[in-house]
Amino acid sequence: MKFGLFIPQGWKMDLVGIDPSQHWGVMAGLARRADANEDWASIWVYDHFHTVPVPSEEATHEAWTLMAAFAGVTGRVRLGQMCTCMSYRNPAYLAKVAATVDVVSEGRLEMGIGAGWYEHEWKAYGYGFPGAGERLARLDEGVQIFRQMWTEGTSTFSGRHWSTDGALCRPLPLQGTAQPGSKANNIPMWVAGGGEKVTLRIAAQYADYTNFGSGVPEDFQHKSEVLRQRCEEVGRDFSEITRTTNLDIVIGADEREIADRLSWLDDHMKGAGVPDAQRERRMEELRRSPGVGTAEQLVERLRELDGLGMRYLISYFYEAAYDTTGIAMFERDVMPELLDREQHGHLWHLRQEI
Repeated sequence: MKFGLFIPQGWKMDLVGIDPSQHWGVMAGLARRADANEDWASIWVYDHFHTVPVPSEEATHEAWTLMAAFAGVTGRVRLGQMCTCMSYRNPAYLAKVAATVDVVSEGRLEMGIGAGWYEHEWKAYGYGFPGAGERLARLDEGVQIFRQMWTEGTSTFSGRHWSTDGALCRPLPLQGTAQPGSKANNIPMWVAGGGEKVTLRIAAQYADYTNFGSGVPEDFQHKSEVLRQRCEEVGRDFSEITRTTNLDIVIGADEREIADRLSWLDDHMKGAGVPDAQRERRMEELRRSPGVGTAEQLVERLRELDGLGMRYLISYFYEAAYDTTGIAMFERDVMPELLDREQHGHLWHLRQEI
């Protein structure tokens, strides 16, 4: 199993109380921390403009600006978004941005992409809020434009929602062969979402990675079987796609420490002005989450998911901007039990040689 780490950017009100002038220092410090620990394969942010669980005037830093900034302050860890909303940016423009970030980061970009769902920010930014069918169709067409731009260096495409006419993408991404006519994705493509009729079909056609499920084994297993069926329908080898999931992690040495961390989060959301109904709903969801537990409990649950084919966990820690002891406990007591053995063994030998 590989591990990625979400960097707090404000979306989950996870920078509240920190002076905005210090936000970048906090984010950059956590990015460098992950970069220095070879057990973290990647760092991630969300592509959102307004906070959750309710929109507020608290800061939410923009994802692709952060991609370029993280590229400049790290040198090893890979950089991803979970996940970019296709309709927030013209796909030819986004492909150009991604190619530039890939060059700036020396080939470390992951491309997370999805149809988008946060109605409030869609309407607030003047994007309207089309139905799910149109949002998914835009996703499908946009991914095709990505492939043209990254593999051929140009795109001419006439779709129902997007069109290009000789759009140029130079320089090409550093990753992959990046040769004209190549069918390689170059930048790894993460198609996020578990929609069974359309999203998983798009994933079957184009994804290097999928991201779905809530960490509940039955849910992950079901979505995996649907993905397998969609791969059979489009003639894709199911084993070519790495299946991943996200988990909000609340870890403690015992039940008391877990309760203390949950109590801190409850108080934090109160202080951030989250209405009681939304706060109570979020806390109840979290208490039932597979990501809440002792190290031993988390290892057991993640091993079960690993047995079902979940090969990459993207971890989120609410308190990361204020307190890194939970991350440190996860690094010490959970990750070594589950790390990809081939990758970890290679890194171990490199450490010994150095």
